Amino acid sequence: MTLFHAFILGIVQGLTEFIPVSSTAHLLISQYLFGIPASDAMFAFLVLVQLGTIVSLIVYFWRDLLAIVIDTLKNLGGVGSFNNLPQNAKLGWYIVIATVPALLAGFLLKDAVEALFKMPLIEAAIRLFAAATLLGLAEYIGRRTRKLDSMTWLDALVVGLMQVIAVFPGASRSGTTISGGMFRGFDRPSAARFAFLMSVPVMLAAGGYESLGLLKLPNLGEFLPLLAVGFITAAVVGWFAIKWLLDYLNKHSLYVFAGYCAVVGFILLIIQAF
Repeated sequence: MTLFHAFILGIVQGLTEFIPVSSTAHLLISQYLFGIPASDAMFAFLVLVQLGTIVSLIVYFWRDLLAIVIDTLKNLGGVGSFNNLPQNAKLGWYIVIATVPALLAGFLLKDAVEALFKMPLIEAAIRLFAAATLLGLAEYIGRRTRKLDSMTWLDALVVGLMQVIAVFPGASRSGTTISGGMFRGFDRPSAARFAFLMSVPVMLAAGGYESLGLLKLPNLGEFLPLLAVGFITAAVVGWFAIKWLLDYLNKHSLYVFAGYCAVVGFILLIIQAF
């Protein structure tokens, strides 16, 4: 991998982490097009470059995140009277509920996920078809009448379980969680907002775990500049992607993303077959 490759992969990650077309699928496609072989170092890069998009999330939603953390910590003793908690404290607990399934799945299915990464086109196609199916269904059956302040613990659990699909067999993280919110009747902006907020702890956990593994890689000094380029590029591009998508979802459906994922997934299967 070169610095140019790291720069392009950072752009791809920043754009597709939040736009619901599967960042992992597009990174795997890019890896294939660049002829970069699958390896532990490449897998670590693909996971760690997500930390750049976490920076995007934290910068974009810093007021929301700060209010959620403060209100949740201030009202720890009031969990027994949950209905009386401030909305931000409730949201904090909903994020915790939604996070647990993905953390468990990531820990238990890590080896299976890494094995799929060694077949990049198949893995990408699976993720794209899963994303296309979920986005199409969410648009077709979702009522889109609820706002985030009507969320319940069951809503959070359902969205959290949907996030497991992003771990294995694989789909768009934002696509599965936005779809999960829409399946529960939330409108697109509310579903997207919760999807982004709940992704922070999961992405931090995944990035932190891979950061520990990074210390064991040979030639670490040569790898760090590549990671830095990918990280910074993903962070800058990711901020603009969040802003664009939230504005877009106020007036437009997810069908265009579902159609895109289905077409690209079909093309990948043809390439793999021949």
